[in-house]
Amino acid sequence: MIQVVAGVDTHSQTHHCAVVTVTGEHLADAQFPATRPGYEALQAFITCQGELVRVGVEGTNSYGAGLTRHLHAHGITVVEVIRPARTVRRLKGKSDPIDAYTAAHAALADNDTVTPKTSDSTVEAIRVVHAGRRSALKARTARARSGAHEVEVFTRSTLKRLAGRYLDLGEEISTYDQELESLVMETNPALVATRGISTVTASQLLITAGDNADRLRSEAAFAALCGTSPLPASSGKTTRHRLNRGGDRQANAALHRIALVRMATDPGTKEYVAKRSSEGKTRKDILRCLKRSIAREVFHLITNPQPVISGPELRHRRQELGLTLTEAALLLDCDPNRISRLERGITKDQKQAEKYHQWLNAQQLPETPKKVA
Repeated sequence: MIQVVAGVDTHSQTHHCAVVTVTGEHLADAQFPATRPGYEALQAFITCQGELVRVGVEGTNSYGAGLTRHLHAHGITVVEVIRPARTVRRLKGKSDPIDAYTAAHAALADNDTVTPKTSDSTVEAIRVVHAGRRSALKARTARARSGAHEVEVFTRSTLKRLAGRYLDLGEEISTYDQELESLVMETNPALVATRGISTVTASQLLITAGDNADRLRSEAAFAALCGTSPLPASSGKTTRHRLNRGGDRQANAALHRIALVRMATDPGTKEYVAKRSSEGKTRKDILRCLKRSIAREVFHLITNPQPVISGPELRHRRQELGLTLTEAALLLDCDPNRISRLERGITKDQKQAEKYHQWLNAQQLPETPKKVA
């Protein structure tokens, strides 16, 4: 039996599939509906051509998500193929069969392919809730457009309805936030316990990594996926790098927000920014470096989840030692309010919490006075 490789050009309503031999010979192509019966018919089509090695699918996390889950469930190896650049497509022409055969050849060469997300665990639930929240947030911030000659009464009634919708959407977003917080805490509590990372940004980064985060071979691969890997932009005597405009832009935006929060609130980040500014670095250069560093930190948190030290645990240990907030702050040489916010969970800084926890464990418990017989 000959060995074959398949490629699929995905769309919202239909998928076009093509099959080639391992020597590159075109065998057959056909179109199938993007439905469960269509997935079954497509599977039968590609498996009857020969011994199937792998299937290359475009958009495994969008139009091809359902097909990818179906093929995975039947033990078929799936790789995500990157859509070819426009310059390449202009040379070859554009049609569904051409795109399907291009996907098959890409899967055959195993170049420009990535392992698709499994989308079958808690992170997929986070993605669904996150998408619903984003939709509600977008609808709530929309503004009605009014013409110059609208009657005042219609304007008032419209504004009243919009105000009611705004309140309803606010409640809906609040529900999404609660669900996301529960799911993210269940999946990776250390991520949201890290300074500058909120539930929403954590959920986006988990979505980008996927349920099977082990598919990311290195922190450099995750940085490239988030569009934070530096790209050379040197010319003549000027040697510099610029921000990467590729990758997952939602993940890039999440890292950008984390960087901005740390620049405003984290003393260590403030010192770093001041140092690099004095060296002549621009704000864009500094942000690029920060985002790259945060991407590295996030990658290790996602691929190696760490136990979280809770605020109540720190407070209980301090009280066991018989120390007040003021005494602990004096011995640690920091602000009592900072320790208080850490113990109450208001300030999320896992590194500071670990440092505080280690310091508390190094202290001696007060001796219990012996009873006199």
